[in-house]
Amino acid sequence: MKRRIPLIVLLSALAAMLSGCTEINEPITQESKGFWNEYIVYPLSWLIKYVAELLGGSFGLSIIVVTILIRLLILPLMIQQTRNAKAMQALQPEIEALRKKYSSKDAQTQQKLQQEMMLLFQKHGVNPMAGCFPILIQMPILIGFYHAIMRTREIAQHNFLWFDLGDKDPYYILPLVAGLTTFIQQKIMMAGSAQQNPQMAMMLWMMPIMIVIFAINFPAALSLYWVVGNIFSIVQTYLIKGPAVSAHSGGAKK
Repeated sequence: MKRRIPLIVLLSALAAMLSGCTEINEPITQESKGFWNEYIVYPLSWLIKYVAELLGGSFGLSIIVVTILIRLLILPLMIQQTRNAKAMQALQPEIEALRKKYSSKDAQTQQKLQQEMMLLFQKHGVNPMAGCFPILIQMPILIGFYHAIMRTREIAQHNFLWFDLGDKDPYYILPLVAGLTTFIQQKIMMAGSAQQNPQMAMMLWMMPIMIVIFAINFPAALSLYWVVGNIFSIVQTYLIKGPAVSAHSGGAKK
């Protein structure tokens, strides 16, 4: 039952978030109804407009500032998630050794494997589910911010640098930068583990490609949000995992 709790929470969170996806083309206003609109999307939309007023009407600068504010807000969760992932990565050799030791698929052996793994996690003070809950808290905020950008009509009426916020980047610069920063972010996050896991190595390339495709087809305002968020995550991850990343890079060169 304990194993099912995170799954139930995850499915509930996804259901709550997806319930707002059908309204992506509807403008967000103070009159918008529903929990998702009233308590997540509209407050974020209001914050974007308020910060834009403080910055002389620049919605581009507002998106940058609000993105950084949101990232700072969820920073403790990101730190916890990154540290937990780092701890789990350090235990991978011992976990693989246990899996080889209890390789039989019968129920009794698998139960023994689970018991041994739980003892291993307790010994090192690692909670294998600790990485799930920060994600559950982050996702409504990040997806809500995406909705706020897409559904705040004032954003589409302004430009920033060389692009209109409501239109696609005419030179594809932002989509390419979004893809590149996504690759760098994942490269740092997966330092030392992508070689051990072929699926992670595949995701290292697939995610940037997907981001570029999405960014090409979405308004530039959303690409700007992705780029700023990625740069923040790169700096944050490097500060947390810096020594490990440097050591891995040095080892790779040798």
